[in-house]
Amino acid sequence: MTEGKVIANRSEIVFLYDIKDANPNGDPMDENKPRIDEETEINIVTDVRLKRTIRDYLSKYKEKDIFIIEEIKNDGTQKTREERIKEKNIKTAEDSKRLLSEYIDLRLFGATLALSAEKKAKGKPEETTEPVREKGKSFTWIGPVQFRFGRSLHKVVPQTIKGTSVMPSKEGMTKGTFIETQILPYSLISFYGIINENAAKSTGLTEDDVKILFDGIWNGTKNLITRSKIGQAPRFLMNVVYKKENFHIGDLDKKIKLVPNGGKKDKEYRSIADFSLNANDLIKTLENNKNSIERIELKIDDDARFFFAENKEGGKKEFIELLKGKGITIAEFTFN
Repeated sequence: MTEGKVIANRSEIVFLYDIKDANPNGDPMDENKPRIDEETEINIVTDVRLKRTIRDYLSKYKEKDIFIIEEIKNDGTQKTREERIKEKNIKTAEDSKRLLSEYIDLRLFGATLALSAEKKAKGKPEETTEPVREKGKSFTWIGPVQFRFGRSLHKVVPQTIKGTSVMPSKEGMTKGTFIETQILPYSLISFYGIINENAAKSTGLTEDDVKILFDGIWNGTKNLITRSKIGQAPRFLMNVVYKKENFHIGDLDKKIKLVPNGGKKDKEYRSIADFSLNANDLIKTLENNKNSIERIELKIDDDARFFFAENKEGGKKEFIELLKGKGITIAEFTFN
């Protein structure tokens, strides 16, 4: 069940993570290759991929009930969303509203759920059935937490790795099958998101839910240990919480650039040690809007390095101290 106070403040999220010798988000329509903007050579990761990372972490590591998740039946097939709705006996607006109190992913990201067709409620929902909106034979919640597609902060170059598969039988082992896997040697990916306080009223998103969300962003990325995702590392997570109603700065992710170390070009990056994060524009923007900011929540990896004005450099400590020196309240995330 949901607990705590519904959030009252809008906030903006910037999340950076990197991946080495792996595929951050394969495109099933293109042989599961990494998603690349062909014109700019920028790596793209969908918001769906990040949301799945969060859901998987909250389910596996935090034992949270997740509604939109892969669930395998006894016959080996995947349970459909319609089957889950039927199991939950979702026939009216009040029934669908009940789901919000049970499933954190619905409170975070929203959903469109079809009613059980055989007993669909007739007419418009009563006033008491808010916060859902009836639309034909379904109910839709606009998720308070929305992310844009993640994009690398530098150009990437995919590589094709050739090999052979291992067969389970002796006969197969002598033959084998040639396979090709496409990976990225390195990619630093930036995600931008907003938590909308108005939509939060509709889904009942609480302050406790938001704390769990950020745990899922950071540790979900860190603990996504599969063949194609192993090696992901969260590097920078910032949540700017505002005082003003219906206000946010916007595009904070675009205020961070990369400064190469050792003369390397962006396609030559192979680790976080190959560049520094140029935070000048970000710091200036936050300072210019500090009267509208209640606090900034941060978690920064120890290996992240920053380039400041006047050719000064530093790490996590220097970045936090600089923001505090501008009169901005800083709260570090407490999850491990």
